[in-house]
Amino acid sequence: MLFDPPPVTSPVPQAEAPRDCPLCPRLVALRQACREEHPDWWNAPVPAWGDPGAWLAVVGMAPGKHGANRTGRPFTGDFAGDLLYATLLKFGLATGTYRADPSDDLQIRGALILNAVKCLPPQNKPEPIEIATCRPYFETALASLPKVRVLVALGKIAHDAAARALGLKLAHAKFGHGSEVTAPDGRILLGTYHSSRYNQNTRRLTPAMFETVFARAVELRNG
Repeated sequence: MLFDPPPVTSPVPQAEAPRDCPLCPRLVALRQACREEHPDWWNAPVPAWGDPGAWLAVVGMAPGKHGANRTGRPFTGDFAGDLLYATLLKFGLATGTYRADPSDDLQIRGALILNAVKCLPPQNKPEPIEIATCRPYFETALASLPKVRVLVALGKIAHDAAARALGLKLAHAKFGHGSEVTAPDGRILLGTYHSSRYNQNTRRLTPAMFETVFARAVELRNG
């Protein structure tokens, strides 16, 4: 394997799924197919990445096939990562240079990245049962990060998974770009449209829109 052992060190190793996690049959089947087609890819649950002392958690939906499923690092190697990492760098939440490769010198400071679902789903759409099955990993990760006070969720699936993990009822935590809700323990969940190629190409999400949400996160931290 090109990326074995993991290309990144998880800030929450106790919350990571095993490389051959058997819990979701549909995702296991796709994982095996990818291993046969691309044996030099990561092709395994993607670990969290970032600062174990983070105040900000960026929540994604699941690994992309040619991104994190290939490289083993969240949002690395796909179009969505270009905007995400450029934004983290702009707001001082990362240092170094993003080169879409886990061997680059990029480092995240004050933030980390989690996915609601740790394995690649077919058509980039995890099913509800898969999101629920992966929830214990996500909740364990959050529980292991006591300094996280703000979460930015990329897209509705990530937002709803984060809301549930924070003890929020979805009826009172509706997703929208720029949405903001406070959990019972005071943590704050912000929503943004996903930085996917489709959303950017259709101008549903612009860099300025995306940056506004991260500017709000920084404002909340400082305020």
